Amino acid sequence: MKNGIHPNYQRTTIRCACGEVIETGSTRKDISVEICSKCHPFYTGKQKLVDTSGRVDKFNKKFGLK
Repeated sequence: MKNGIHPNYQRTTIRCACGEVIETGSTRKDISVEICSKCHPFYTGKQKLVDTSGRVDKFNKKFGLK
């Protein structure tokens, strides 16, 4: 491996909006995420609607859904 061309790999903390904290390694220092495996509907089996900037309302309006 050549010296000086690889990013610095370090311990990092990933924080989710639900409060979950995960310690891992990455080239970035601290990472914030909105959805993790503890709160994602695919892993929990619970449907949770996440509306980003009115996309659901825009879709309902476009297709005439109530």
